[in-house]
Amino acid sequence: MPLTLMIEAPLAQLVSAINGVIWNYLLVGLLPLVGLYFSVRTGFVQLRRFPQMWRVIFASGHEDKAGISPLEALATSLASRIGTGNLVGVAIALGMGGAGAIFWMWVIAFLGMATAYAESALAQLYKIKDEDGQYRGGPAFYLWKGLGTRGWGMAFSVCLIIAFGLVFNAVQANSIAGAMQEAFDVPPMTSAIALVVVAGAIIFGGLRMVARFAVAVVPFMAIAYLLLAAYVVVTNIGQVPAMLRLIVESAFGIAPAAGGVVGGLSAALLNGVKRGLFSNEAGMGSAPNIAAAATPVPHHPCSQGLVQAFGVFVDTLLVCTATALMILLSGAMGQTTEGIALTQTAMATHFGSWGAQFVAIALLFFALTSIVGNYAYAESSVTFLRGGRVAFIAMRLACLAMVAWGALTKVGLVWDTADAAMGLMALINLGAIVLLSGVVFKLTRDYDAQLRAGKSPSLDATDYPELAGRIDETIWRPAPGAGKS
Repeated sequence: MPLTLMIEAPLAQLVSAINGVIWNYLLVGLLPLVGLYFSVRTGFVQLRRFPQMWRVIFASGHEDKAGISPLEALATSLASRIGTGNLVGVAIALGMGGAGAIFWMWVIAFLGMATAYAESALAQLYKIKDEDGQYRGGPAFYLWKGLGTRGWGMAFSVCLIIAFGLVFNAVQANSIAGAMQEAFDVPPMTSAIALVVVAGAIIFGGLRMVARFAVAVVPFMAIAYLLLAAYVVVTNIGQVPAMLRLIVESAFGIAPAAGGVVGGLSAALLNGVKRGLFSNEAGMGSAPNIAAAATPVPHHPCSQGLVQAFGVFVDTLLVCTATALMILLSGAMGQTTEGIALTQTAMATHFGSWGAQFVAIALLFFALTSIVGNYAYAESSVTFLRGGRVAFIAMRLACLAMVAWGALTKVGLVWDTADAAMGLMALINLGAIVLLSGVVFKLTRDYDAQLRAGKSPSLDATDYPELAGRIDETIWRPAPGAGKS
């Protein structure tokens, strides 16, 4: 037996066992429950404050060179979110869980908007300034500052570096290489070299370079993809109600399985939750790392919470739904269940031979931005672990090595490893935000009260004496002009 098989076989069994426990018994129940908890206790903030989300994303405030803008933070988080999960992940969810998996992706996204709001608000509140004067924060920091447990913060940081700095980037590269080979017959080695060169040029520029790249690329690629999906929906409008009905009925096992899908309700639920979390990342603890790097406008942690809640909406309820409808309307279900091949087959049905090529190009941009966005998350964990400039360079080199490896390895083990790493991160983060939920609810009441009073919300650390010594009070002073009608 070849040495690689002797190593990969037991590793695959171990990863599969870990996934079985985390996903089949823990997260499939915890994710919706935590999302429901924060939805109810915040008065469904994702609905009440949806109009406010638009305003805080594009607002401009006082100069603060320590942070990036809310729009840059959103673009960077979307750079990580909008990737293989939207094209490959949706196809896998449909292939393994049927149309009903999309419904459960919607549910996870709606509830996840409240979870994303909570974790990102906490990341803002407990953020610090690093040695270069740059804002840093995330779950590791609120585990440490909020709960007083640096050990769990270190455990989370290690999980995030493994998941986002390493494994997830291998997933993105694997999908790019597969799509480019399928559409243009590009050898995986060529894709690996090109990805390492391009991604390296960006991530070696640091967080601000990543943010500028995300702002330049993410809005354009997302709008272009949604316009293409809108064309498919409009030209097949007569079939859309039936497809939506199929999604809902399949979610509850009412509609018969299609395309060789087995498992009914359980398969739809499990695959919808897994692929939904991989795509929108709500509750995973990833987006809070970039949320903490932003200068919120208005100057209150909840405003950045709203920004990241909107990111979940864009990722799943818009982009993932667009992919699902294009696949279902194509009739490609059952022809193949091999991830990106299903998406490419669907696009070829709608647009001819160039449809598959478009998917490859879209995936190239989606996954490339995900790679650099994922790296931005890992930077915060390196900071938390007190790594200096040498550690940053080592992290960048390791990230690029995983990109190369991912482009050349088998997809199954890569995806399974990503699921395991993501699940461990989510478990640690969900426990932290539930334990700190009282802080989230007080922040929300404060934000709501200032809005009702006609003020521009601003956090004053002196209003939170119980947090003395836990938050940086030099950051949380009322912003210039705060409190005025």
